[in-house]
Amino acid sequence: MGVWRELRKNKWLYAMALPVVIYVFTFSYVPMSAHLLAFKQFIPIKGLWGSEWVGLDNLRFFFTGPDWLGVTVNTIYLNLLFMAAGTACSLCIALLLNEIRHAYFKKVTQSLVILPHFISIVVVNLMVLNFFNGQDGMINRMFGQFGADPVYWFQTPAVWPGLLTLIFVWKGAGWGSIIYLATLTGFSEEYYESARIDGANRLRQLWHITLPLLRPTIIVLTLLGLGRIFYGDFGLIYGIIGDNSLLFDSTDVIDTYTYRSLRSTNMNSYSNAAAVALFQSVMGLLTILFFNWVVRRVDNDSKLF
Repeated sequence: MGVWRELRKNKWLYAMALPVVIYVFTFSYVPMSAHLLAFKQFIPIKGLWGSEWVGLDNLRFFFTGPDWLGVTVNTIYLNLLFMAAGTACSLCIALLLNEIRHAYFKKVTQSLVILPHFISIVVVNLMVLNFFNGQDGMINRMFGQFGADPVYWFQTPAVWPGLLTLIFVWKGAGWGSIIYLATLTGFSEEYYESARIDGANRLRQLWHITLPLLRPTIIVLTLLGLGRIFYGDFGLIYGIIGDNSLLFDSTDVIDTYTYRSLRSTNMNSYSNAAAVALFQSVMGLLTILFFNWVVRRVDNDSKLF
């Protein structure tokens, strides 16, 4: 009875939310039925329900292969780099933008730092290729003008975690700063007025007021990022690295590994890819549950749920 009473009382609010509920259910929950592919030997002509059940056999191609541990470690390592660098740079951009007092200059600056987010990943990949491609790349031509030897970037796997992190930050840090900037604008000015009366300079205000107030937002966004720590940035990594096996040691992630497996002639490639996607989803869920439990023990007010 309480549910129906609530629905009747706020029927127009629930009606406004109904399109979003339908959208999320259709595009987020209904596709989850495809996880059944992980437990079947999927044959397209038979369809999802007509294909034979094979239990956990599809996970064997991943866990019995020689590469599963390497690509899993690469995925976690690159995502940790992306999250740490992205969060730090987004936070710095938001703090710097918040210090700008000239409204027009602030809007122009914010537009410029957000602009890379809207550049197609294909264009970004072409830009990276022009910068780092062999002896004809812009970076190596600059090295040549100073008499330095060229660096063969696409044959040197050790440099790519740093380069991919730099590209990721350049493209996404400005966009990521929007949430932090919106949070900053909601802080009461009374905190800063009291601090100024007590003689605190801008740096001490930042350290003792701004950052503590931003901590819940940082924790929530970090927890959401940890939920996808087993998912590599496929568009960025595969678009730049492609099938260059020389760089697989440091750049091959679960998504690119699965994509190459899906392109194989193996009749069970669909089910194998679905099994890996299920592994990523389960591990992501366990990761976010674990770290949310840690946050709840340390600072209960900052937990995600």
